[in-house]
Amino acid sequence: MTALTNKSALELAAGLKSGEFSSVEVTQAHLDRIASTEDDFNSFITVTDELALETAKTVDAKRSAGEDVHALAGVPVALKDLVVTEGTRTTAGSKMLENWVPPYESTVHTLVKAAGLPVLGKTNLDEFAMGSTTEHSAFGNTRNPWNLDHVPGGSSGGAAAALAGFQAPLSVGTDTGGSVRQPAAFTGTVGVKPTYGSISRFGIIAMASSLDQVGPMGRNVADAAALHELLAGHDPLDSTSLPDAVGGFLTAAQTGELKGKKLGVIKQLAGEGYQDGVRTAFTAALETAAAAGAEIVEVDCPSISYALDAYYLIMPSEVSSNLARYDGMRYGLRVEPESGPVTAETVMSATRAAGFGDEVKRRIILGTYALSAGYYDAYYGSAQKIRTLVQNDFAKAFAAADVLVSPTAPTTALKFGAEKAADPMALYLGDVATIPANLAGIPGLSLPAGLADGLPVGFQILAPAREDVKLYEVAGPLEAALESVGGRVLDTLAEGLNAK
Repeated sequence: MTALTNKSALELAAGLKSGEFSSVEVTQAHLDRIASTEDDFNSFITVTDELALETAKTVDAKRSAGEDVHALAGVPVALKDLVVTEGTRTTAGSKMLENWVPPYESTVHTLVKAAGLPVLGKTNLDEFAMGSTTEHSAFGNTRNPWNLDHVPGGSSGGAAAALAGFQAPLSVGTDTGGSVRQPAAFTGTVGVKPTYGSISRFGIIAMASSLDQVGPMGRNVADAAALHELLAGHDPLDSTSLPDAVGGFLTAAQTGELKGKKLGVIKQLAGEGYQDGVRTAFTAALETAAAAGAEIVEVDCPSISYALDAYYLIMPSEVSSNLARYDGMRYGLRVEPESGPVTAETVMSATRAAGFGDEVKRRIILGTYALSAGYYDAYYGSAQKIRTLVQNDFAKAFAAADVLVSPTAPTTALKFGAEKAADPMALYLGDVATIPANLAGIPGLSLPAGLADGLPVGFQILAPAREDVKLYEVAGPLEAALESVGGRVLDTLAEGLNAK
């Protein structure tokens, strides 16, 4: 690692502004880091080095000419390969789109380009964002920089590993049931799931449309806040985009105070049944928050007990609908049957058999069954009623607390090949603390809260819908308080990587 790859995004932005170093130097340092570590981490599916350096040169030229540029201009970023990038391969981690080069642009990439952030590449993910380990990618497993024998979480595992491995200072993921917050917890980084509709989903390859949300990720709360401000805002190209004015996240992260804040510990997610080290770290973080002046209260959200069941009916139902477009006829992979007639039906069947992985097929089958005639009301309809109950429970809980808190995940990063990592049901249960926020459409954030057995533990904060700024008002000072007690979690990893 170098001094440049160790700096936070805001430290890089300050150095670029003062002329301490150039964007070309910063970008090249991260590209070199990627080249030297990708055999270990496999964080990226595609590295866009030429495009990144071209953007960096443009930003440097504008600064030299005295032109006004965005505060993050010249700071590199990595994009999950679910974000459509015009002219650059976008795969969704699937053989189905292995060689697809989009003819149009996503709003997220448009915003990133307009602000002058060099895009280092497209990060690895579970196929079509379905998975919790980044093992379900057609481009191989991503490994956790903390321990290469462990998963980085998923589905934004590549985005999280790129941050923890000091390959990128910022990254963009997506969160359908915790796909930003859980990998952030597993890698000692910060991941944010904003309010549903507050960041445009135009050009984000859909998994479950009523749950998907773009999520900013960084190595600390302030970096994530700065990227959140860049990406958030109304987009007329997305019919679900909120019209609200957004902002103030970075200021909230830097000036917020814990004193006087009410932190509601969700009774159903308080740590019972969780890994001992996770429960210990969560309790210690609460004690740190209380010592800094926060009031800790317990809140009851009984319907959360059913949230996992509702999610695993709603999500695959929407998956089965969204993925019907991959039929071998219009774009992406096309496979004709080896024998028999070549008809629309046989081409669809052969294409989907060859193009989709096991986890995608499993969810399509589950969703198709849940939506089938005679079962719709019993399964999908009932799940939507539970979703309403979860939303109502959150509304009552937020009347008693400023934000709600819980461990982000029941365990630390699982080991490849371990019993739970090989069991789909066990992996689904790992999303128990993150899924309720997606059902309710509320914002959530995960920040590091120490280590357990040598691996990071995540602390989750939830806020009311459209009040994302409350996440940062608590996360910023809590991060500072935790680091004053136990130091920065990622410093432990950096020392280990430097020692190699």
